[in-house]
Formats: sequence, C-alpha cells, structure tokens
Amino acid sequence: MDFTDVSLTALRVLRAVAEQGTFTAAAATLGYTQSAVSRQIATIERAAGAELLERRRDGVHLTAAGRVVIRRATTVLDEIDATARELSGLPEQSGTVRLGWFPSAGAVLLPTALAMLRRTDPGIDVVSREGTTPALVRALRAGTLDLALLASMPPFRPPDTDSPPLALQTLSERALLLAVPAGHPLARGDFVDVDDLRGQRWIGSAGSGQDRLMGVWPGLDERPEVAHTARDWLAKLHLVAAGCGLTTVPATLAPAAPPGVRILPVRGGPQEQRRLLLARLPHPPTEPVMRVAAALRAAALDAPGAHS
Repeated sequence: MDFTDVSLTALRVLRAVAEQGTFTAAAATLGYTQSAVSRQIATIERAAGAELLERRRDGVHLTAAGRVVIRRATTVLDEIDATARELSGLPEQSGTVRLGWFPSAGAVLLPTALAMLRRTDPGIDVVSREGTTPALVRALRAGTLDLALLASMPPFRPPDTDSPPLALQTLSERALLLAVPAGHPLARGDFVDVDDLRGQRWIGSAGSGQDRLMGVWPGLDERPEVAHTARDWLAKLHLVAAGCGLTTVPATLAPAAPPGVRILPVRGGPQEQRRLLLARLPHPPTEPVMRVAAALRAAALDAPGAHS
C-alpha cells in the first residue's frame, strides 16, 4: 500500500464519484472524459491495494476501504483549499457549515433558520444546496456536506445502508396535507374526505423512488389523472391557485401557499405522516455545525402546526 504517487486530482475524482454516484456524472461535473475518471480511480485503487468503489446496478457506492480513504481525502482536500485561500489573502472559512436540503425545505424552513443564525451567530457562514435524498446522502458520505435536511415517509427506513450509520435526528413528524384551489368545492370545509379525491385532477412530479409520484395523494384506488407535472413545489402551488388541480403539500411548505390556495388535512384513510430529518456523519460535530443544527431544530419547532 503506497499513496506517495496518488495525486490531488485522483483524490478529487474519487470524491466526485462518491458524491455523484456514477462515473458518468462525476466526469460531467469535473469536465473530464469518463475514461479519464476511470483511470484516476484505478490509480488510487492500486495505491490502496483494495477496491474503493462497489459497482452496483444503481451506481457506485463506497466500500469500507473507500470510506476510510474518502474521509482522509476530504481532510487533505479541505486543507489544500484552505491553504489556497490563505495565500490568496481570502478570509478563513473555519466557521463555514455546508448544508444540503430537500426541495420544499427551501421555501420556509431554511430561510427561517438562516435568519435566526444571522441574529444569534453572525460569524457562522452557511453555504447550502438543494438535492434529492440520495444525492444529499452521497454528499454526506463524500464529506462535501456537513449536514443535510431530509424528508422521510413510512416505513421510515434509514436513508442508506452504508456503515457506519448516519446520525439522524427527527426534527418533526407531521401529516401530509392537501392544497386545493380556494374556489374548488372541496375547499368549503375544514378537511377533505379521502373518498372525495376520486376523479380529481392532480399536479404531480416524479419522485426519487421507482414509480413514485409526488403530489398525488398516496394510496388512491384508481389511476390518477395528472394534468400538470412540475418539479418545483411553489410552481405546483401556483398552479393550484390558478385552479389547475390539486397537489399534496408537506407541512413545512404550507406557510408558503399563495393566495387562492387552501391547505387542508385529509381524513378517512391511513394517516400519511412525513418526517423531517437532520442527518450528518456520526463523528463528533464542530461547534458551528452544532449551532446550525440548533437553529434548524428551532425553526422546525416554530413552524405553524409543529405542536399539533
């Protein structure tokens, strides 16, 4: 085992593959050819004397040896980046926390937490990005995120099966809600009966799981009519306001509903619970990471309906 000839480029390529989940996606991110990525991975695996990536049908995953190497590689790359910043006269980023979040968290929860942090901890710099749960989990494993806000639905399995397990904290567990045009007959009451959802037009989008459809009420005993598809949750809500159909809403997004939309609970079927999770690697967090986590917890607790 000899790492003396392993280049920084090879370490960056390994981190990109671990984060993106495929050689093709990593090549696109780095601006390399796929064969160049493969050569760099082969070089670092020869130096390690072990396979660092397990090739699966759904992409590549770090092996146990890969997790050891990526942990050390992340430390090295972060130190190199810090050195470059110092030599350039740029301020240190010791108070920087890298946060990932699932799409609907960016409308209410994230801005609330960041505004809170600006008041209580102005020295902490949060840089964040949106992503799907699989992408955010890969980024945590690759060391390019410190924290990730994840959404979880029953049966509430862990977001991945890698070892060691991620440190997960449930920030809230609340029922899925329904967004209805204010002028729709279903908007007249204080709740919607699940039987009245048959035959409705829906605004949906593809989910991260196989054949999963987001925006349509789960468990309908009919093939739903999806009149419009949109990935952006706020676009869905504005389509609802325009009278184009119904869509489901996670409770974290309900306060962002525009005029012309009623947000209602659904009764008569199994409760559709959704959990808001905060995930990180299981090693001890830094003080800035703990402060950001505390702000996210406080924002989740202060959200409308959080105590219901």
